Amino acid sequence: MKRNFAVLLGILIGFHLSTYGQKRISREEYISMYSHIAINNMKQYGVPASITLAQAMLESDNGNSTLAVSANNHFGIKCHKDWTGATIYHDDDRKSECFRKYKNPEQSFTDHSLFLRGGKRYAFLFDLNPTDYKAWAHGLKKAGYATNPNYAERLIKIIEENELYRYDQGIAVSIKPPKAAVTDWDNYEIDLYKTRPVYTRNRVKYIVAKDGDTFESLARELDLMPWQLYRYNDLTRDSVIRPGQELYIQPKRWKADRSNPVHTVEQGETMYKISQMYGVKLKSLYRKNRMKPGNEPEVGQLIYLRKRKPL
Repeated sequence: MKRNFAVLLGILIGFHLSTYGQKRISREEYISMYSHIAINNMKQYGVPASITLAQAMLESDNGNSTLAVSANNHFGIKCHKDWTGATIYHDDDRKSECFRKYKNPEQSFTDHSLFLRGGKRYAFLFDLNPTDYKAWAHGLKKAGYATNPNYAERLIKIIEENELYRYDQGIAVSIKPPKAAVTDWDNYEIDLYKTRPVYTRNRVKYIVAKDGDTFESLARELDLMPWQLYRYNDLTRDSVIRPGQELYIQPKRWKADRSNPVHTVEQGETMYKISQMYGVKLKSLYRKNRMKPGNEPEVGQLIYLRKRKPL
């Protein structure tokens, strides 16, 4: 009995020491790790990268908080009524409150952008100048994002001390993300450590084609096979790549994100364009809208992106 107790005590002490001895992430390291995600989200959702980074650094203690480490939650976003994902319980304003839990930090950053984009009380923020980080910081406090009366000033201080405002003006767009393997939905690993920016839409990664790009050259650059680019983008072997064309490097999803339940068709839009616009598989889009493959929508028609069109 004494021997078992001694073994258990040794395990507990070892765990405590190993946890205590873990290296904390510095602010410089945090910015290096996550600035590219903040920039990509800024391009897609309109939230200034400086604000995203400052909020993440403040809320997660530069990635060292319990929520960041245990749940990849870098913004302290609570569950709320509409959350259907994984959860974790943590003491905050009240004991054992429900917080969102993510598979990786990138999901947390994307959900933060969607959280602001989809919230009515934050809508006025997107009318502000995207480079006016001070207005955004005070706007977040006004909208009730945090209860701390000095929340805006704290964000501004972090932004100015670390010159995060540079990221809002495109100066750091070409920064390479840290090398990491990301597994897509076909269990194929893609090396994203590339010179060109990699963006995310509907949690699917894509690149923007440049002059001279071909399926073969892109396949070599991205460690893919040409057929994967055809398949991921609903294209055929005789398709031609145009400069500025957005090409997914992972399979599109079966439905759009929660903030985009429907789309109203505008002049010149096809089902393919809408499919690429929202990162949704073309065949899924036809099925959801009870349309025959190859048919095109009319201007003003409502296209369902998440649920099937009612009968």
